[in-house]
Amino acid sequence: MMNDLKDKRVAILVADGFEQVEMTEPRKVLEEAGAKTELVSPAKKEVQGWNHQDKAGKFHVDVELEAADSGDYDALLLPGGVMNPDQLRTIPKAVEFVKSFFQQGKPVAAICHGPWMLVEADVVHGRAVTSWPSVKTDLRNAGAKWVDMEVVTDHGLVTSRKPDDIPAFNRKMIETFADGAPVPQAAGGAHSERSSR
Repeated sequence: MMNDLKDKRVAILVADGFEQVEMTEPRKVLEEAGAKTELVSPAKKEVQGWNHQDKAGKFHVDVELEAADSGDYDALLLPGGVMNPDQLRTIPKAVEFVKSFFQQGKPVAAICHGPWMLVEADVVHGRAVTSWPSVKTDLRNAGAKWVDMEVVTDHGLVTSRKPDDIPAFNRKMIETFADGAPVPQAAGGAHSERSSR
């Protein structure tokens, strides 16, 4: 995995209330693989992580959302946490930022409640996805094919259900981000897999 993502830049979009481990663990493996990661947020200077229902650490915001340009990045990571995507999906710039990765054919990884942003960006129709169970109906109503698996990939989109899935999520995220092939905007041809644990 070392240097698989050398010279790649990955945006991590978060608002206050993101599930901390769903940002820190994927970020760690991205950087170990050689990627440069940047926290993009509507928060000014610092953004607040959570550990389930309790406040956790604060993290430096690398790029304020208003100044963020998806053209500067090779891939996007969307951590979960209930409050995080619920806040982001009310911000038009955040929704457009997510949507633009799909329009440009760039890979995206979303975990837990993170796929709520995919619903808001209207990019899941016909795609196989997974998520935290409470997001299932929203995804299905948006035209997604929801499946209960620890990691699901569909043409450059990687999704997982919860923190327990992070090891499988990370492996598939690195593989997908490293692939380098253009990601088709159209959905279909899904590939779902369980890890061999």
